[in-house]
Order: sequence, then structure tokens, then C-alpha cells
Amino acid sequence: MFMNNISLARTKYFLKTSVVKAENAILRKGGVVSSGKIVAEQTLGFWTSLFDVPHYRLIGGTVIHAFPGKPSHVNRSLLSQRLNRIREFRNRIYHNEPVCFTGTTVDFSRARIIRLEMFELLSWMDADLLDYVMAFDEIIAKIS
Repeated sequence: MFMNNISLARTKYFLKTSVVKAENAILRKGGVVSSGKIVAEQTLGFWTSLFDVPHYRLIGGTVIHAFPGKPSHVNRSLLSQRLNRIREFRNRIYHNEPVCFTGTTVDFSRARIIRLEMFELLSWMDADLLDYVMAFDEIIAKIS
């Protein structure tokens, strides 16, 4: 199985561990394990890790095809950086950590940058997806 490849030792076999956790979660809920349920159970960290060098190499870089509209200069490294910035920002929100304070000043610049980066990534995936998400976007109205 590719998730046991020795090249993943330095990741502590993160992909395999994530799949096993998903299988266990599905079984705890009384469900039947299927590939679709395993995919649905994965964390954002799982998906962003596919752009980390060891995972990316092992799967032959195929995951970059999720962004068919990306400019030619955008490579694995740039996608990985952006995805990880978004994941880290999302994690700060999820763990109720401050995302808009610089000392005693309220500063939404980071939120605005992350929003733009998310929208750009979505546009590289599918322009219709971006249009759909923008129809629900209230971020700028909320932070203004």
C-alpha cells in the first residue's frame, strides 16, 4: 500500500493514520466503511498535506490537477503555502483564537487577504464554484 511507503516515515505516516481514524469514526457511528465515507471524513489538514513534498511525490503530483485554471507559474510549493495559510487561519477561528487583533487594534487585513486567497484558489478550481460561493459571501459586509 502506498501509504506505507518508507518515504512517508518523516510524516509519521500521516495519510495512513488519517484514513484509519476516518474508518474508526465511521464504525463508531455504526456506519459501513466506504471510500466515499472515508473521503468525506478527512480533515482540511489531510487535503493540504497532499501538497507536502513527500505525499506529492508519492502520488505523482496528480493532485495539482484539482486546479486546472491556475496560472502556469503557480506550482506545488505556492499552492501548498496558500492552502496552509488558509488552514492555519481556519484553525485559529475553530479554536477561538484571535484573528483580527494586533495589540489593542482591530485589524481585519489578514481576514481580507485569506478571503482573496480562498477566492483565487476556488477560481482556479472552477469559475462557477467561485460564483456560487460569492453569492453567499458576507465577510466584507460583516467586517466593515
